[in-house]
Amino acid sequence: MNKSKIIATNRKARFEYFLSDSYEAGIVLLGTEIKAIREGKVNITESYVSSHMNEIWLNNCHIGPYSAASINNHDSTRPKKLLLHKEQIAKLSSSSKMSGYTLIAVKMYLKSHRIKVQISVAKGKKLHDKRRSIKEKDQNREMRRRILRDV
Repeated sequence: MNKSKIIATNRKARFEYFLSDSYEAGIVLLGTEIKAIREGKVNITESYVSSHMNEIWLNNCHIGPYSAASINNHDSTRPKKLLLHKEQIAKLSSSSKMSGYTLIAVKMYLKSHRIKVQISVAKGKKLHDKRRSIKEKDQNREMRRRILRDV
């Protein structure tokens, strides 16, 4: 049984985008980056995924410096290569080229001692869509309160 420990999540993703297809990708990291991620010094809120020359890259993912590292520490926002199958890379590349769609990192987690990233094809929400999702969330919260109060 493979247990996975969630290291970082992109909480803004579900509010800002409609998420459709999700993929699990491995990530190429340096030694100090792995240790910093295990310490929890990672932020994927502003990160996005791009394709370049039949490769998928994670951009703008901030990994803080490792506390026990020497002067030779890693660059905190360098692009990181994602590991996927060729068919998945082709699908993601074609999806990202469609108008209005982008690729974003949804969460980063530890699975069988390996760091994985869940990426999704996303379409940006308009302002009225965001308002509707806030309204639905408030209504659901209010219904749960009434049910708990009545029980």
